[in-house]
Amino acid sequence: MHKAGHNPYPPSDVTRSKATSTSDVLIIGGGITGLAAAHYLQRHAPTLNVTIVEGASQWGGKIGTEHTKDFIIESGPDCFLTRKPRGIALCESLGIANQLVGRDPKHAKTFVLRHHKLHRLPAGLSGMIPTDLKALTESTLLSEAAIRHVTDEPNLAPKPASGDESIADFITRRLGVEAFENLVEPLMGGIYAGQAAQLSLAATFPHLRQLEMKHGSLLNGLRNPPLPPPTSDYPPFASFPNGMQTLVDAVVSQLNRTTMHLNTRVSRITKDADGYQAQVIVPSAKQPSPLHAKSVIVTTPAFVSSQLLKELAPTIAETLSTIPYASSALVSLAFDESTLPELDGYGYVIPKVEEREALACTWTSRKWCQRAPKGKVLLRVYIGRYGQEDVTRYSNVRLLDIAQRELQETLGIKEKPTLHRIIRYAKGIPQYNMGHLDRITALETSLSQHPGLHMAGAMFHGVGIPDCIASGESAATAVLRMRNESPSH
Repeated sequence: MHKAGHNPYPPSDVTRSKATSTSDVLIIGGGITGLAAAHYLQRHAPTLNVTIVEGASQWGGKIGTEHTKDFIIESGPDCFLTRKPRGIALCESLGIANQLVGRDPKHAKTFVLRHHKLHRLPAGLSGMIPTDLKALTESTLLSEAAIRHVTDEPNLAPKPASGDESIADFITRRLGVEAFENLVEPLMGGIYAGQAAQLSLAATFPHLRQLEMKHGSLLNGLRNPPLPPPTSDYPPFASFPNGMQTLVDAVVSQLNRTTMHLNTRVSRITKDADGYQAQVIVPSAKQPSPLHAKSVIVTTPAFVSSQLLKELAPTIAETLSTIPYASSALVSLAFDESTLPELDGYGYVIPKVEEREALACTWTSRKWCQRAPKGKVLLRVYIGRYGQEDVTRYSNVRLLDIAQRELQETLGIKEKPTLHRIIRYAKGIPQYNMGHLDRITALETSLSQHPGLHMAGAMFHGVGIPDCIASGESAATAVLRMRNESPSH
């Protein structure tokens, strides 16, 4: 067990060979995207000389777990969605899939804060869309008029095929304003921390528009034909008993033929006679040193990648600079259980119309078993939305005050926490705003003009862990295809 931010591997294990000036493949960025790409290359082309560099002092990017005083505190995502296959596939490849656990079924409830009260989410949600109309009528979340609007959705004619529309426009058009504001927007906000009026439907939830076009209705499309029962052996949301750091540790420990460097960043990338040259900076060096690679996979955020590529590929750099990001802060707080009200559920989300500074609150030790010692409770408050003030610039005192006020106003918790942790993510979540697919198409077209240069990450086709893994593996596959090396199974 170790703390987030602490590298569990001794230096001889982190940098497993002397720094070399030449590599077959250079991977820039050691988050889960870059690690997945490295793992794929090592597994399918073991003779390749692969180097991965990471500017931070630990691997995993936003994935990290701290173990302190018998608390297990995540510094980033606390689980991943198993219906997207590449997360499970990586775990199976690493031999850790048997460790996966689901959320505690004893507390299988989630709430929405509306009009200063917690309302339980209705059963039968398919993604964000209500399909169990009986459960919806029994919910206190929507008014009778709003429920009638949802119920009548199958009678609403589909919009003729045209261009993209925002999530806000689409859901309001199909389900009504109240269903959007009270139900869909807060759930969507938990994924992107974005503004639904700006988020592209085609880039985020394209299947919803496809259902409308194919079946004439969202509800008809989701209920007819009936959805098959789940066949997966895994829970819908999965984590590990000791936290998500388990995934990162497993990948890193198995990259035994990959050259790995922490605290190492790249300042720029240029073309040379037989591939690319990266200027690599390490803390002890007085000046950057060149590293040549036949292929490069860039997995850093768009705004970082833009700076790396502005000399080599100014068109790509310009497109990358137009991708916006949301900043957020996560505040974890521990309390004595005896001082708190009963918390039966996984937590709650907060609609934008509530005008709160917080976005959501997870009751961590109710959602996951063994995240807090006996007699203690661990909670986590999410702060920050795209388009609002950058909360990562707030002081620790201010962020803690926001979290405590949220808990007091909603849950009546007046006690001071016995322990707290604050994590900031400046520009942490890419925003798939209107025109996002056009930007990605332009990027991919421009990249095709630079053979051997590849990109991957959350800015492309999904922000979740499985999406990032799939993106990294896709870039690795493109490297092998260019080299005419078929994956060896």
